[in-house]
Amino acid sequence: MTDTITAPATLTITSLNHEGRGVARREDGKTIFVDGAITGEVVQYSVYRKKDSFEMAQITKIVRPSFMRVKPRCPHFGVCGGCSLQHMDAGAQIAAKQRVLEDNLVHIGKVQPASIMSPIHGPAWGYRTRARMSVRLVEKKGGVLVGFHERRNSFIADMTSCAVLPPRISALIPLLREFVMRLTIRSQLPQIEVVATDVVDALVIRHMVPIPAEDEVLLREFADQHHIQWWTQSKGPDTIQPFYPLDVPELSYSLPEFNLVMPFRPSEFTQINTDVNPILMRRAMQLLDPQPNERIVDMFCGLGNFTLPIARHAQTVVGIEGSKELVARAQQNATFNGISNTEFMVENLFEITTERMQALGHFDKMLIDPPRDGAYALVQALDDNAPKRIIYVSCNPATLARDAAVLVHEKGYQLKSAGIANMFPHTAHVESIAWFEK
Repeated sequence: MTDTITAPATLTITSLNHEGRGVARREDGKTIFVDGAITGEVVQYSVYRKKDSFEMAQITKIVRPSFMRVKPRCPHFGVCGGCSLQHMDAGAQIAAKQRVLEDNLVHIGKVQPASIMSPIHGPAWGYRTRARMSVRLVEKKGGVLVGFHERRNSFIADMTSCAVLPPRISALIPLLREFVMRLTIRSQLPQIEVVATDVVDALVIRHMVPIPAEDEVLLREFADQHHIQWWTQSKGPDTIQPFYPLDVPELSYSLPEFNLVMPFRPSEFTQINTDVNPILMRRAMQLLDPQPNERIVDMFCGLGNFTLPIARHAQTVVGIEGSKELVARAQQNATFNGISNTEFMVENLFEITTERMQALGHFDKMLIDPPRDGAYALVQALDDNAPKRIIYVSCNPATLARDAAVLVHEKGYQLKSAGIANMFPHTAHVESIAWFEK
């Protein structure tokens, strides 16, 4: 009697989920999410996590590869958790993200846009101007690791470059590994945050203990040699302070189309993709179409990224934000750019009520740019006096779809158009913009 040889189990990938994993359904009906698989591929797999309704798996063999599969540019891809889609053609990534947005709108929001906007995109490599890299002394790996976490665990990837960072910043990674190893407090430095701008590159070093004088000397030498500015952070974000050199230009980004320069501190939120941000800004302004006689509100205004461009064309713009520090920065930026038709206020938009919205007065139009949690309380608070037009910029298609359901099915808006902005190439992150009209 001979043994029966069972062929390894295979799956056909039918789509990608919001995290960039391949989605397949097994014969028994169970959904399998497969790391690194692409729509249309046939793969063999092994399961590393089981749940009642789904399983997580990794590829053991690609039986039939997709025409969209490409060779990843970064040698650390697959180990480093910073990117999840480098194995997929850049154009196919954009199409997949557009599909994620449309699927979320249909399945979560039960809405469909009247039209789909052309996708916004920029350079696929070297785009990431902000990054938080972990630092860890690992004796068995011969020293200090500086980089992103590995996939599916808390270890730091053993990396010497990063293809999505600007090349000059990527080149600093091996130098920083050597540099931190020379510091006496090398075991007390959990992270280094990078902020790259056109005027100065800042590195924020997080230190758990005071920096001794001999290490301060090394910090100054490194800054002079590599033309960067050090900032230090001893505790929370409010402890971030410039260290050396102090005679460099203030951190800022520019929006030349609107004649704006936007100063900021490393602790203040800015978009990491400074190539896509101006294009997204232009799209938002085209859709919002501010007029000289209109009062417009910018919800979740941050440091004024949308508020100040709108102010160049509207009669009055009100910027509302939950962080008093960002509101102060937005006011400073308005003054810095000679803009006087803005008003900024602190408001918890996650708890705003209809009564509070009414107290703010009538707005002709509204721009919403919330964090990942979306703007559910805000859209629920809208009444019959709500703006005739809302432009919603989203970093989470699921919460956009949830809020779109409220706007369309409860508040009387039409979803005129929606589309993506590929703010984070080679990751599954989906940034999008939607136009709602009464």
